[in-house]
Amino acid sequence: MLTCRRSLKVTNPLLRECMAEFLGTFVLLLFGCSAAAQVKTSRETKGQFLSVNMAFSVGVMSAMYLTKGITGAHLNPAVTLSFCVLGQVPWTRLVPYCLSQLLGAYVASGLVYLVYYDAIMAFSGGVLTVYGPNETASIFATYPSEYISLSSSFLDQVVGTGMLMLCILCLDEKRNTPAPPELIPPIVAVIVLGISMSMSANCGAAINPARDLGPRLLTLTAGWGPEVFTCYNYWFWVPLVAPLIGGVLGSLMYVVFIYSHLPDPDPSTDLPSTPSTTTEDVKQPLPAQDDWLELKMTHF
Repeated sequence: MLTCRRSLKVTNPLLRECMAEFLGTFVLLLFGCSAAAQVKTSRETKGQFLSVNMAFSVGVMSAMYLTKGITGAHLNPAVTLSFCVLGQVPWTRLVPYCLSQLLGAYVASGLVYLVYYDAIMAFSGGVLTVYGPNETASIFATYPSEYISLSSSFLDQVVGTGMLMLCILCLDEKRNTPAPPELIPPIVAVIVLGISMSMSANCGAAINPARDLGPRLLTLTAGWGPEVFTCYNYWFWVPLVAPLIGGVLGSLMYVVFIYSHLPDPDPSTDLPSTPSTTTEDVKQPLPAQDDWLELKMTHF
């Protein structure tokens, strides 16, 4: 087993980190989109809206346990960007991580499409559309409700992603009330579940550009056509841009309102910080204790 592990180990740090982000996002989307397909094509006889929310949360937890030891399990370009802004991830990792997450989401959506192909065709009558009672595009990407305005849907995504970052940044802060490292994945999953259960009505609570764009690209290439991008007056850009802004705003709120006011630790009793889960090549040297950039590597 050890020999096999050595022969399969990827020596390039960036490549193995991208592999982890690809696989983690793949797992996340496979759980979530499969649940959406099951609920939609069964006309809610084999699950309900809550089933989809719970499946995405289980996907988050599973993906974090799977990949946290390599990259910290970002699984979300908004999270990666936020940690770049906070100085916890080098900016050179931003684009490779985001592309890996996007590819993982696309491949997972493709597999869901194949698994549920017969059900989708039976439900839709073979007509793949974005509108109408038999639309199936919402199995994969998110779309706004008919009543919501562009500004409100943008605010919806900013607030949802801001809440995500605000709530996860504190999880391993030793000067506050840290969670046990082994329990961080299920705690993050519960946070995601709470956001999904309370902020999904307007436009699906994407809170993750890769989670939305990857499946949307799949529907573009699998038969739904360009309407997945042009519908609702080209609304597709909202779940791409708004979560990036919301994640950064939520991170800065944590720094301004909480992190900057936590008590300084006693140097005589302060224990060494738990080693970062990011590859050694990626870790940045931590600044002094009073520097707000000492935020730990707790990722979604």
